Amino acid sequence: MFTRSTAGPRASAADRPATFSSLRTRNFRIFLSGQLISNVGGWAQRIAQDWLVLTLTKSPTAVGVIVALQLLPSILFGPVGGLVADRFPKRTVLVCTQIVMGSCAGVLAVLTLTGTVEVWHIFAVAVVLGIAIAIDNPTRQAFVNEMVGPRLLRNAISLNSAAFQLGALVGPAVAGALISTIGIGAAFALNAMSFTVVLVALLRIRSSELQVTGAAVTAATTDDQPVSTAVELFGRPEMRWPTVLVAVFSIFTVSFPVTMAAFANGVFEVGAGGFALLTCALAVGSLIGSLSAARRVELRLRGLVGLAAGLAATQLVAAAAPGMAAFAVSLVAVGFCSVVFGVSANAGVQLAARDHNRGRIMGLYLLVVVGAGCVGGPLVGAINENLGPRYALLFGAIVPGLVTLVVGLRLARTAGIEVVPTLRRRFVVGSQQVRSRVVHPLGR
Repeated sequence: MFTRSTAGPRASAADRPATFSSLRTRNFRIFLSGQLISNVGGWAQRIAQDWLVLTLTKSPTAVGVIVALQLLPSILFGPVGGLVADRFPKRTVLVCTQIVMGSCAGVLAVLTLTGTVEVWHIFAVAVVLGIAIAIDNPTRQAFVNEMVGPRLLRNAISLNSAAFQLGALVGPAVAGALISTIGIGAAFALNAMSFTVVLVALLRIRSSELQVTGAAVTAATTDDQPVSTAVELFGRPEMRWPTVLVAVFSIFTVSFPVTMAAFANGVFEVGAGGFALLTCALAVGSLIGSLSAARRVELRLRGLVGLAAGLAATQLVAAAAPGMAAFAVSLVAVGFCSVVFGVSANAGVQLAARDHNRGRIMGLYLLVVVGAGCVGGPLVGAINENLGPRYALLFGAIVPGLVTLVVGLRLARTAGIEVVPTLRRRFVVGSQQVRSRVVHPLGR
C-alpha cells in the first residue's frame, strides 16, 4: 500500500517476499500458467489485428479507432463489471468471459483464413471483445487477491504482469513467423486455441482454498451504490493520485503499439518483422520491470511520482532516437518504467480498497484508465498520421510529464515541504553569532 509518511520502519529483508513467493499458492500457480499461454496468443492476435487493419486501410488512425472500440465498453460497463465481480463467484465469471473472448478470436480466424474479412468485421468483433474485457478485467484482478491474500498481492500482481510481458515477448515473434509463413489468420487461430488452456486452468482451481470472507460477501450484496465507490476512490489520496497519473499516461501508452507500427512502417520501413522486433524490445524491458516490482513491499506516493517522471523521460529519449537500433534500446527502458509504474499504482489501489468492494473499486479504476486510453486511441492515431510518430512520443512525454510535476507539487504543498531550496540566515545579535540554515526539499 502507498504510505504517506517518511517516518516508520522499512520492511526488513526477512519480510520482503521472494521474487516468486506467490507461486507457492497452488491456485495462483495454476491460474498463472493458463494466463501465460493465453497471453502469448493474445499478443499474437494484437500484432496480427493491428497489422491487418493497417494493411487494409493504410491508416494509423484506423488502428487507433480499433483500440478505442475495444476500450469503449470498459467506459460504459466498467462499474457493471466491478459489481459482477463482487456479486458472483469470480471463477464462474472468468469462465464465461474467456469463452466469449475465445469465440471472438475464432471468428476473426475464420474470416481472415477464408479471405472474407473486412474492416467493419474487425470493428464489430472489437466491440464484443471489449464488453467481455470490461467484465473480465476487474474480476480477474479481484480474483488474484482471493487466491493469494493481501500479503502476497503485490508479488502476485507483479508476476501476473511478468506473464503478460513474457507473452508480449514471445507473442509478437510467433505472430511475425505465422504472418510471414502462413498468413495473418493463423495468429487469430492460435489465440482461439489458447483459451482452451485458460478454461482448463480455471476449472482446476479449488474453491475451498480461496480467501473469501462472509462479511465481504454480505457487504457486496448490500452496498451497490456507484457514487460511494467513486467518492472512496477519489477521496483517498493513496487511491486518487495513482488513478490520476495512470489515466494521464494511458492516453498515450495504451496506443503505443499504434506508434510502434507507424515507426516500423513509415520511419524505419522494416515491415511486420521489424514491428514484431520493436514490440519484443518493449516486452523485454517490461518483463525485467515486472520481476523487479515483484520484490517490492511498499511504495510511497513520492516514489510513484518519481516512477512517472522516469516514464516520461524515457519516452522523450525514444522520440529523439536517430535509428532503429537506438529506438529499440530506448523501448527497453520505456517498457521497464511503464510496468514498474503501472504495477505499483495497481497494487497500491487494490491494497487500499476494502475486501467487500475491491471489485467495484477496480472496475471504476479501470474505467478511468481505460477511458483515458479510449480517448487516446484516435488522438494518438491522428498525431501519427498527421504529424508523425516522433511527435506522438513527444506528446506522450510532455503532457503526462507536466501532470506529474503538478501532482508532485501538490503532494509537496500538502506535506508542508518547500519545493525550492531557500537559504535562511538568522543573526543573533546578543551572542554575536551568525547561524545559517539550509532547508532542503524532502520527498513526501
